[in-house]
Amino acid sequence: MTMIDPQDRSSGTEAPPRYPHRHLLGIEGLTRSDIDNLLDRSDGYVEQNRRADKKNASLRGRTLINLFFENSTRTRTSFELAGKRLGGDVINMSVGTSSIKKGESLIDTAMTLNAMHPDALVVRHGESGAVQLLAQKVNCAVVNGGDGSHEHPTQALLDALTIRRRLGRLEGLEVAICGDVTHSRVARSNIHLLSIMGARVRVVAPPTLLPSGIERMGVEVHHDMRTGLKGCDIVMMLRLQTERMRGSFVPSVREYFRYFGLDEIKLRLAKPDALIMHPGPMNRGVEIDSVVADDIDRSLIREQVEMGVAVRMAVLEALVENQTEPWAKNDPYAAGAA
Repeated sequence: MTMIDPQDRSSGTEAPPRYPHRHLLGIEGLTRSDIDNLLDRSDGYVEQNRRADKKNASLRGRTLINLFFENSTRTRTSFELAGKRLGGDVINMSVGTSSIKKGESLIDTAMTLNAMHPDALVVRHGESGAVQLLAQKVNCAVVNGGDGSHEHPTQALLDALTIRRRLGRLEGLEVAICGDVTHSRVARSNIHLLSIMGARVRVVAPPTLLPSGIERMGVEVHHDMRTGLKGCDIVMMLRLQTERMRGSFVPSVREYFRYFGLDEIKLRLAKPDALIMHPGPMNRGVEIDSVVADDIDRSLIREQVEMGVAVRMAVLEALVENQTEPWAKNDPYAAGAA
């Protein structure tokens, strides 16, 4: 498979235009230009992160707070590393030992955070809409690090960056998103982003793991991997989120892997050079076989982790950059709030 140099897409080395929103709460509602802006910024940070000196001072003197109501070592560490590489002061608030855990409301939390005068707040919460509520009450930029089953916008951006750097485009690609779509905020953000960028998206899952009305998001729906993977360019597997399930969604893990887990036999249904993705953490032998996950030619899973730091650097820089703009304080849109 031919690698595409990301610099071939660029007409020069000019700085990207200013990102036009105060927050990043979701992908839904963003424009193609908004997404390209963040991906183009991210490209530059990929190269910076591969140098011996990985830091710059674009956020020197700025304060970034990671507020995670749900555990996520990968996402939190990625945002922490992103903030530090930009020269910012990064604080990880431990919800488990704070007054938030003891019953403090989100509104009280917002008041407390405002008193600290942060420049950016990264929030992960188990309830859909909680991050948007906080964004309405704080005076700083807010990034959604994942809320309930709603969205996880930076994961979709890093997935898009990974694909774009490997294939040079998103438009026209056939992408199969397979597995636990019902409980996946990653799936929702990816469906929005890929559709905006001109890719064709299909979801592949048993009926119990597909939300009602998923067709309204403009995707093809398949209940069989044999038809769902046929001719696709990208196979994006999702983690089976048993911790969010109330009741029986699959007969057994063994049966799930037999019919919906990605292995070498099922992968042959896709294009011969189809690429494999997974947002992590992986349940090997549940949604993906180790042989497939570790295929050095076709698996993009390690690249996704690398792209995550670059994307989060770009997002933090773009949003904090806007704090100096008067219009940013009154942005009625606040990307993804709708």
